[in-house]
Amino acid sequence: MSSGTGLIPLVVTILGLGVAAQVLADRLEIPSVLFLILAGILVGPEGLDIVGLEAFGGPEPLSAIVGLSVAIIIFEGAFHLKLSKLRQTPREAFRLITLGAGIALLGTAVVVRLALGASWELSFLIGALLIATGPTVITPILEVVPVRDRVAAALETEGIVNDVTAAILAVAIFEVVVGSGTQLQLLVTSFISRLGTGLLVGILTAGILWYLLNHVDLSPSNSVRNSRLIVLIGAIATYGIAEGIASEAGIAAVATAGILLGNVDMPYEDEIAAFKGDITLIVLSFVFISLATLLSFEDLLSLGLGGLIVVIAVVAVIRPVAVLLCTYGERFSFREQLFMGAVGPRGIIPASVATLFALELRASNPDAATLLVGTVFLVILTTVVLQGGFARHIAQTLKVLPMRVIIVGAGRVGRGLAERLEDRGENVILIDKDQEQVEQARNLGFTVHHGDGADIDVLRSAGAENAKIVAAATGDDDSNLLVAQLTNSNFDVDTVIARVNTPGNASAFEELGVRAIAADESIAQSMDNAIERPALSEWMTELGRTGDVQEIEVTADNLVGMQIEDLDTELPDGVLVALVSRDGDSQIPEPDLTLRRGDHLTFVGRRDAVHEAIERCHPELHG
Repeated sequence: MSSGTGLIPLVVTILGLGVAAQVLADRLEIPSVLFLILAGILVGPEGLDIVGLEAFGGPEPLSAIVGLSVAIIIFEGAFHLKLSKLRQTPREAFRLITLGAGIALLGTAVVVRLALGASWELSFLIGALLIATGPTVITPILEVVPVRDRVAAALETEGIVNDVTAAILAVAIFEVVVGSGTQLQLLVTSFISRLGTGLLVGILTAGILWYLLNHVDLSPSNSVRNSRLIVLIGAIATYGIAEGIASEAGIAAVATAGILLGNVDMPYEDEIAAFKGDITLIVLSFVFISLATLLSFEDLLSLGLGGLIVVIAVVAVIRPVAVLLCTYGERFSFREQLFMGAVGPRGIIPASVATLFALELRASNPDAATLLVGTVFLVILTTVVLQGGFARHIAQTLKVLPMRVIIVGAGRVGRGLAERLEDRGENVILIDKDQEQVEQARNLGFTVHHGDGADIDVLRSAGAENAKIVAAATGDDDSNLLVAQLTNSNFDVDTVIARVNTPGNASAFEELGVRAIAADESIAQSMDNAIERPALSEWMTELGRTGDVQEIEVTADNLVGMQIEDLDTELPDGVLVALVSRDGDSQIPEPDLTLRRGDHLTFVGRRDAVHEAIERCHPELHG
């Protein structure tokens, strides 16, 4: 009775702090993991000493609770990892989970060996644990840092797969540390057997769950609820079955089952995803706060200067180098590479597994146990606080938070517009309900959402709430008009523009306040330019390939009151101010024209020069 009485306030305290941390994180737009780990320290032995290991009944009950919670978190993250996301960065994601993981393992092991004097076995054990970033820390960051989809996809893929790699590899290395026999053979056998067990169990349970959801009558009146419960219990059972066969195989099993179920057709998928998202928030709070209570400042301080060297090497050298090597090419900008290198916080997997290993080692090798848990927790604490807490600020400083441009219609017109906008650095999302068009656009490297753009839920899932432009570019005027109406009435979008295929329909768009572009008129105007103004037509065509035209509003204090001739001296070579628009009138500016707040400047020139001019004159546009 007494234990139950003590357990109730413990759970209420942890969950209450978790909800408070989530609300605070949403309000301040800071990843929740920062507040969760700080809350755990506050109520743990290093703070108010309300929650400790003994409150859970010892290490074994806590291990079971953490294991089941991690299973739900990883399953939920894998469930959202769609193949369409993986196709956006196939080469880079593969490099991150192979070459990147190898660099993290080897680099961390060498630094731990040299800076802390640990044995090679213990150094590689720490290196294996610190491979993991994981959905527990990456997902909360991406919820408040809306980077390009391809950046998010690469980070999410790396987090889910490397959680599996880190857990299984760490267990295999730990067996070498405490076991006997041929070390390399033991390591390889242990890793392959656990990974194979996890994959097999995950495939089997995913198949069973899919069959139950699609072919068994789940009671029509409560089918949604029953489907959600079946998936939840299925995820937990998948973990339990795999763990019963081989320790840490459960992580691979739930990741496999989650990816498979998330990419097949099944009923109530959206409702299941929303339900599991809510459950994940609860268990995420419980796990982070619970494990943070195990943090010992004495263990951290015992590492001395060597621990600081390890943290600096992992954060400032190993992670950035690994990301730069794995993401080379044209898919990511250098700033996006820097962001990915600067944001790689470690989370639940290294914390929970290191704690279990330390408890086993304390009897036989207490120094190794202290070094293990101290190093792992020091890296976790530093990366969560610095990288997790300041992720949005890092993204703003590196200017990798472009507002989205949503184009409904992935046909020739939509793809052509998307190509031009992406060349200018915009974050473009295409939407189309035609699977063939979707696949064709994806094969060309575009980010595409499959769905009906005239559906408000599809627009919202594509990011319309964070869009600055929505362009309806389908071949159906009715669809384009509906898209424009939905966007204007439901989202705060700066520019809504629509393609008009039948000239007679243009008036209907204009009556509703929709800016319309008639296809026939655009073609006629282009042909007229080629006939009457061939030099201008050729120049405009060339401008579309290598140049740019951009318009900004004068809001910066350093521009107000400045004359055009003074502004020209500050602009880079290869760009000029072509127009100044004021109160609806546009004019070619005179040198002595004084700028006012609210004026619009149109820059024309080389693409890089135009972008640099905008950055100098209006840097907040890129933040």
